[in-house]
Amino acid sequence: MEKELSNNICEELVFKGIYNKCAKDLQDFMYYKYGEQFNPKDIAQDAFIKLWNNCKKVPLSKAKSFLFTIANNMMLNEVKHQKVVLKHQQLNHKHYTNESPEFILEKEQFLERYNQVLSNLKEEYRVAFLLNKVEGKKHNEIAELLSVTTKVVEYRIYSAFKILKTELEGFKIK
Repeated sequence: MEKELSNNICEELVFKGIYNKCAKDLQDFMYYKYGEQFNPKDIAQDAFIKLWNNCKKVPLSKAKSFLFTIANNMMLNEVKHQKVVLKHQQLNHKHYTNESPEFILEKEQFLERYNQVLSNLKEEYRVAFLLNKVEGKKHNEIAELLSVTTKVVEYRIYSAFKILKTELEGFKIK
């Protein structure tokens, strides 16, 4: 009795056999054709993933051709993308603003002072304040994270806000 050979790529052993037979050749082909800068190993792996995702549509006799075609197309897309990136980098972007140098300096000084005052706050005030105002967490979420009550969180945020307001001229927050 002869052993029946399966033509279904979706079977693990068949796919593994294709991988063992074609992976090195595919990587070498991508490397020789496009060089190392486009990661030929990654492209080859992605081609095998596409083969696996389309295993029911691709007959065993066309698997190698499918892999090489997909890998080549993926590499061409990557080359095209790199050309767009390079072209964009070569464009002259405006490096100026409509803001006056005085405003920019004041903004930098205010930010520096803000960070200094923030770092001088008690840790529990600073943590509650930043979780609320920077990360946008609600009071009950912060309370749960810090294992305290909602009233304690509200007090800490209020206290931090009060200190920032007294230490920083013109400090307002929404």
